Amino acid sequence: MPKTAAEIRKTFLDFFKDRGHAIVPSAPVVPAEDPTLLFTNAGMNQFKDVFLGKGARPYTRAADTQKCIRVSGKHNDLDAVGHDTYHHTFFEMLGNWSFGDYFKEDAIAWAHELLVKVYGLPSERLWYTVYKNDDEAAAIWRKVAGVPESRVQRFGEKDNFWEMGETGPCGPCTEIHFDKGSGGCGKPDCGPNCCSRFMEIWNLVFIQFDRSKDGTLSPLPAKHVDTGMGLERLVAVLQGKNSNYDTDLFTPILRACEQATGKRYEGANEIPMRVVADHLRALSSAIADGIVPSNEGRGYVLRRLARRAAVYGRRLKNDEPFLHRLVPSVVEILGGPFPEIAKMQGALTQTIRREEEQFDRTVDRGLEIFEEMFCSSGAGAEKAFAGDLAFKLYDTFGFPVDLTAALCRERGAQLDEPGFERAMERQKEQSRRAAGGTEAGVGAAAVVADLPPTRFTGYTKIEQTCRVAGIAGPKGFGKPPKGSQAVVFLEESPFYAEGGGQAGDGGVLEIAGPTPARFEVLDVRKMDHRFAHFVRAAGEDPKAIAALSKGQDVRARVDAPRRAASAMNHTATHLLHHALRTRLGAHVQQAGSFVGPERLRFDFNHFEQVPRDALEKIEDIVNEMVLADIPVETRETTLKDALDSGALAFFGEKYGEQVRVVSIGGFSVELCGGTHVARTGEIGLFKVVSESAVSAGVRRIEAVSGVVSLQTIRAWERALSDIAQRVSTPKEQVAERVAQILEEMRDLKKAMEKARSQEMAASAGDLAASAEPLGTGAKFLGAILPSASADDLRTAADALTKSLGSSVVFLGSEKDGKVSLVCIATSDLVKTGFDAVALIRVAAKEVQGGGGGRPEMAQAGGKNPAGLAQAVEAARAFAKTKIGG
Repeated sequence: MPKTAAEIRKTFLDFFKDRGHAIVPSAPVVPAEDPTLLFTNAGMNQFKDVFLGKGARPYTRAADTQKCIRVSGKHNDLDAVGHDTYHHTFFEMLGNWSFGDYFKEDAIAWAHELLVKVYGLPSERLWYTVYKNDDEAAAIWRKVAGVPESRVQRFGEKDNFWEMGETGPCGPCTEIHFDKGSGGCGKPDCGPNCCSRFMEIWNLVFIQFDRSKDGTLSPLPAKHVDTGMGLERLVAVLQGKNSNYDTDLFTPILRACEQATGKRYEGANEIPMRVVADHLRALSSAIADGIVPSNEGRGYVLRRLARRAAVYGRRLKNDEPFLHRLVPSVVEILGGPFPEIAKMQGALTQTIRREEEQFDRTVDRGLEIFEEMFCSSGAGAEKAFAGDLAFKLYDTFGFPVDLTAALCRERGAQLDEPGFERAMERQKEQSRRAAGGTEAGVGAAAVVADLPPTRFTGYTKIEQTCRVAGIAGPKGFGKPPKGSQAVVFLEESPFYAEGGGQAGDGGVLEIAGPTPARFEVLDVRKMDHRFAHFVRAAGEDPKAIAALSKGQDVRARVDAPRRAASAMNHTATHLLHHALRTRLGAHVQQAGSFVGPERLRFDFNHFEQVPRDALEKIEDIVNEMVLADIPVETRETTLKDALDSGALAFFGEKYGEQVRVVSIGGFSVELCGGTHVARTGEIGLFKVVSESAVSAGVRRIEAVSGVVSLQTIRAWERALSDIAQRVSTPKEQVAERVAQILEEMRDLKKAMEKARSQEMAASAGDLAASAEPLGTGAKFLGAILPSASADDLRTAADALTKSLGSSVVFLGSEKDGKVSLVCIATSDLVKTGFDAVALIRVAAKEVQGGGGGRPEMAQAGGKNPAGLAQAVEAARAFAKTKIGG
């Protein structure tokens, strides 16, 4: 029987592979073609087009394990995560599908066979639920499982009927529940959907109806099967654990957390450690798929998770950020089934560390203030924590209100949420009254709330007179451009606001009259259909910004060269998209982009590196279309008409009923709200700068066009000439000469490493004479090797134990201000209970560090070189205590 999570996962996939299913890779947690979803939250997401009848696959049976994130909308259990043992923000969903192939009987029979005969679950502990009038499914369960009527229970729409939406594909489902035997309500009639004793482990959905607007159900021409089974719950059941966190899908992270914090996973530490473990899995998966924590959209959700994890982490370790140090343990669990996570380990560590450090700067004071507020407010079981205090934490210290609520609950109190909302509304009202000025601290949401949507005129104009609709200080608008003094909202604007991957315009706002004033527009961003113009006063006088006021007319002038450069790059992305599909195949779809005046970046779905010759051909295709000087046409139509005509929709965009379609020669037709050139010839030279991987199945091309492409090629030419001169080689032979130099350097490095190893081995022989006897006949050797690397220490310690026989060797060094420690114990001592990890932890405290490893070999780092001698003494004392001497 499979026991480890990896074995359980593999068994599922192998089982369905043997039954004719195509094993498909997990889709990214960012839905590439579904703007209705923030994150992939179910295994069926990537097959949604098939169920809707809009797409097809080259197979009729499929199975996979899908990465899922649920942190928003109706599938949001964030507050429960960590406080119970089975809710998660990230989980794996095992699933098998039939697209018009097999149906209820095979799906149910295989589910029972896998659970009982393959996984070995006791049949008597499995219960089944079906839709109230699904006699067919009930009869199949009785037939294949041989269970009495009482173990097949019927429920209504809420529990056993699945719908994609208010209309469209739908059907009954049957769920399999596992009776844990304890922890329930104790009622004699307790069963599925009653309490925590019965845990749902697998849901089999039978998509057989189409629901019309009036609610009528009509049979679908093709019936489908869509199943989902949470791996975390299945593993807990098969491993006999009452908590998902006690399975090997979490224990490596919890162990790493214990090592990093010096705390045990028990008592009051359990909830914080569970939150940390869960959130790190979600963060790692999302970041590996290309999402970066930010203040908008999916990025904001990640930032919220990172901050929530950081706050809980602080209850375990207060001296420094440590979450990023746990990333290797996440990779240990998820890097096998999802290689993109392993490949991105360095980026994951760096990104999470940056988020920790950034939040540290703002949350330190917030936590301190919360404690002071809570103690002085008298909040408790009888008195709620005041909403205005929570708002002060939120407004002044950036402290998320849900974290304040969580902290209150842990102290037996409730947050006065209505009071918080009243305080928020008071600030909005104050901001509305001050909207005519630039009072510092005016919040973005408050200013925007009462403004009408901005009318964009920039498709036809780059200069016009506009009326100021509102003004605010830059605080509260995310990260404003450097130098921003105010944010101006106009009733209509020729400035393009950042969106669809295209950067916002720059330019100027001018006030005429007796006291003229001029303001630089640094950037333009969208805020719920309102355009926020970030400005600063031109000239030396910082007070000149006060000349702006609500209701005033200003002359808006877009920076024409900057707009034209962005338009060149934006049209070039459309040509690039077409060229990629032409060369690589129709599977290529946009998965993200950035278009600015200096460069373009285009992310697309593709599962391997684009070879150099293919990349050159793609570049040629684009330049051929540029030279053809093809007209770029735009039109507005309905979303349905645009999609029916074959227009491609961009990744992550939300489209209204009316959309703008950009067509180039009939071969490139895309929904796009950006600005474009009138003819492709305006793009000039198109040049690919780089091609790289973003995540599994997603590649990235960066390119330039127009004048920037010429500047780029000249820069490369100068660099090549400089290298050729330095290596005294003609430019045509530089590559061969550089390869030769690199080979020589590799040979030299190998020689140096060999000499270093010999030196270490020789010094080890000299050190062996200083080993001290222990009472059991074993020996202890502790020494400091100046300037040795961690690798050097391991080499020397290994040589010493081989020379000394039964022994414990502890070595330390300082290099570039950093301390390295290594301890190796021979196997005979380990068998008696000696643990090198325990020794290294004791010694590492002397150098303000920490580490880990295995009982026979452990290593650590530190930041206090002055404590090296004390570390050696601590190691010596530990060895003598544990072994004798």
